[in-house]
Amino acid sequence: MTTEELTIEVQKALAEIRPFLESDGGNISLIAIEDDKHVKVRLEGACTSCSVNQMTLKAGVETTIKKFAPQIETVVNVL
Repeated sequence: MTTEELTIEVQKALAEIRPFLESDGGNISLIAIEDDKHVKVRLEGACTSCSVNQMTLKAGVETTIKKFAPQIETVVNVL
């Protein structure tokens, strides 16, 4: 998968997650994909101060991204 194709797949994953985050007053943005295996995202809105945002990141965001792009190894939230 090319870097461009990988970016498209990660964006598709975020589009699938976004409605759930928006329903709680939050959102998510793709910041970068490094070495075609490390994704940096930014949780926004209510997600920045939510006490379970790390669980959301791992259980929701990372799982969904890996479903679309299995070669992704890590997903981290950057401030």
